Amino acid sequence: MSSSFTLISSILQRKAHKAGDARQARPHGATPPVVDPDLTGFASHPALVKLRMLTAAAERLGIGNPFFKVHEGSGGAVTRIEGKEYLNFSHYNYLGLNGHPQVNRAALEAIARYGTSVGASRLVAGERPIQRELEKQLAAVYDAEDCIVFVSGHATNVSTISTLFSSGDLILHDSLIHNSALEGIRLSGATRRAFPHNDLKALDALLASSRLQYKRVLIVVEGLYSMDGDMPDLPALVAIKRRHGALLMVDEAHALGVLGATGRGSAEHHGIAGTDIDIWMGTLSKTLAGCGGYIAGSRDLVDILKSAAPGFVYSVGIAPPLAAAALTALRIMRGEPERVRRLQDRSAFFLRLASKAGLNAGTARGYAVIPVILGSSRKAIALSNQLFAEGINVQPVIHPAVEEKAARLRFFVSALHSERDIEQVCRSLARMVH
Repeated sequence: MSSSFTLISSILQRKAHKAGDARQARPHGATPPVVDPDLTGFASHPALVKLRMLTAAAERLGIGNPFFKVHEGSGGAVTRIEGKEYLNFSHYNYLGLNGHPQVNRAALEAIARYGTSVGASRLVAGERPIQRELEKQLAAVYDAEDCIVFVSGHATNVSTISTLFSSGDLILHDSLIHNSALEGIRLSGATRRAFPHNDLKALDALLASSRLQYKRVLIVVEGLYSMDGDMPDLPALVAIKRRHGALLMVDEAHALGVLGATGRGSAEHHGIAGTDIDIWMGTLSKTLAGCGGYIAGSRDLVDILKSAAPGFVYSVGIAPPLAAAALTALRIMRGEPERVRRLQDRSAFFLRLASKAGLNAGTARGYAVIPVILGSSRKAIALSNQLFAEGINVQPVIHPAVEEKAARLRFFVSALHSERDIEQVCRSLARMVH
C-alpha cells in the first residue's frame, strides 16, 4: 500500500462518515434529548470515583501517595527532590547516559541545525538525515535489513501489532506482556490467547491444537521482563515458532544495553542470529536516553509500517534532538562495553545481597530489574515511604498492576550505582522487612 493511497483512503472515509452524520441529524427545532448531567462532565466518571476512593483510603491508613514526586534535575543514580538528594532506583538510566555530556551536546547541535521539531509526519515533512541514521544504526544492532522509529514506545507496539494482524489471525502472548502489546492486540481484531509466564510447553500445546485454524500467528514475548527481571528461553521460542509456522516478536525495551556482552540485547545474550526473530521492538527512553520506540526486521516489514501504521503515518516524526541523543547514546554503548559490564556486575551484586538478606526477589535473573516482593500493596507503599525518609527513592508496584500477593518494590539498577549504594539499600530493606 502506498502512502498516497493511505491518505486518499482516509479522506474518502472521513467524507463518508460526515455524510452519514448528516443523514442522522435531528430535524431543526426538535426537542433536545434529556441527558443525565453526570454524563456531561467527569466528576462522576467511574475512573475518577475509584481514584478518589483509593486516595481517601490511603490517607486514612496514613500511607500517603508515593507517586508523582517532582525531580529537580536529570534522572540518574542520584536525584534531587525538594532540594534534597536521594539515591535513585526509579529511573531507566541503565548505562548512565541520560545527561551524558556527549549526548547533551548532540541534542543541542541537532536543535541548532534542525530546530526542536520536524513539524509534521515524515510522509508530509520529509526525512532528516539524523532520523535515518538512527534507524540504520538500530537495524545494525539486530543485523536487520531496516528499522522504523516511532515517537512513542507505547504507540510502537499498538500501531505495529494492530497494523500487521487482523480478524482471522491468532496472537499468543506471555501472560506478563506489557500493556502496549495488549492494546495493539485488542485493536487488531485478532484472536488473543495468553500462556503462563515463560511456560513454553503451554505455548507449544496451544500452537499444536490451534495453529491450522488461523492465518497468521504471532508469538509476543519480552526479552527482559520489566516487572520481574527474568527472561524467556529465546532459542526454544525460535524452535517453536519454526515448528508451527508462526511469527515471533520480541520486546527489547529493557534488554537493549542490559543483556549481551556489548549490550546488543537478547540475540547477543542467547547467541542467536538477529534474523531468527521476525519483529524486534525496542524503546529509546531507557538505555538510549531519548524518547520513542522502534521496530527492526525485514525491509518488507518496515515498508508496510511506513505506509500503513497509524502511529507513524499520522504522527509527527521523531524530534531531531531526541534522535540525536538516542543515536549518540547508541554509539557510546557500542564503543564503551565496560558500561554494560559494570551494569551487569552491579545488578548481580544487588541480587546476591538481597538473597543473602532473605528478601524475595522472585524469578529475577540479576539484570538491571530487581523486584523485592512484599505480598501487600499497603506494605509496599509504606516501605517505599520509609525508604524515602532515609534518602532512597524507589517506587512500589501495587494492585491492580500486579496481583495483591505480588505487590512489590521494583529497583532499577544503573551502571552509575556504586556497590556502597547497593549495600546501603539492602541493609535498609533487611531491617525494615524483617
